[in-house]
Amino acid sequence: MEKKQAGGAPTDTVPKGRYQIGDGAQVPARELGKTGEQVSIIGIGGYHLGLPPEAEAIRIVHRALDHGVNFLDNCWDYNDGESERRMGKALLEGHRKKAFLMTKIDGRTAQSTREQLDQSLGRLRTDVIDLVQIHEVIRKDDPEKCFRKGGTIEALLEAKKAGKLRFIGFTGHKDPEIHALMLEVARANGFHFDTVQMPINVLDVHYRSFEREIIPVAQRDGVAVLGMKPLGAGLIVQSGAARPEDCLRYAMSVPGVSVTITGCDGEGVLEQALHLAIDFQPMPEEERKTLLARTAAAAQNGKWERFKTTHEFDGTEQHKQWLTSAQL
Repeated sequence: MEKKQAGGAPTDTVPKGRYQIGDGAQVPARELGKTGEQVSIIGIGGYHLGLPPEAEAIRIVHRALDHGVNFLDNCWDYNDGESERRMGKALLEGHRKKAFLMTKIDGRTAQSTREQLDQSLGRLRTDVIDLVQIHEVIRKDDPEKCFRKGGTIEALLEAKKAGKLRFIGFTGHKDPEIHALMLEVARANGFHFDTVQMPINVLDVHYRSFEREIIPVAQRDGVAVLGMKPLGAGLIVQSGAARPEDCLRYAMSVPGVSVTITGCDGEGVLEQALHLAIDFQPMPEEERKTLLARTAAAAQNGKWERFKTTHEFDGTEQHKQWLTSAQL
């Protein structure tokens, strides 16, 4: 399904047409925490929409929506804004009403957050974004910066009051301790996040596990869990620890996860994801145990989850100016 290539970008390895998907077949939905919204059990990752030709990226979005995949992920910085621009084009002509649209912003100041959000609204060609998340909460001082006077939360609450967004969440891939701190600081400030996004995959459960440490806290607080990196940015498949199909089935089966966001950089990759989601049945416990036993060695020290152990995947670490500027 995904193959790692130079620079961390996976490439489509599934031929289009391999799976027979009926025209009326629909991906199941789940509740999104306390929001009252229903979202598809898989979501389309925004980064990968910037990789194929634009026309193919738009077809991916349309086909996903036609089969009930309503959760669309994106970010202000993905592919220098091209991912949002493509999604904006894809959502024209009545498609917007089918989508639960999410994007992320990098700003840690109120001013940079306002400017980035307005740019995202323009690229996405919409007046309101369903969910805006604070991107890459990966540093121990990020929670304090987000909640301080003149910080991110101040601007997001203003935008929510103005009708520019409906729900607020945060994301991160580095360490569950930082996620726990973000939720703790939110509680201390009387703030409730609607969503929290984190890596959920067959390696995570063994090392710095978001599944074990954060999902229970999120469920207690009524925060919807969004799973990402089900294939570990393609690295899990590269490691040989598990097949793509097993990776996605595992991630979709983790209790408490509302949606599993997966990157589809080609129509064949989308077909496989649709096939697995439409016919989805939770992974039986014995199969889960066997799979986790098989992946334990690969998970040691986070060597195949480099987004946890290196800065290779940290866009806001490599471009720290994004935290205080709206210029890509």
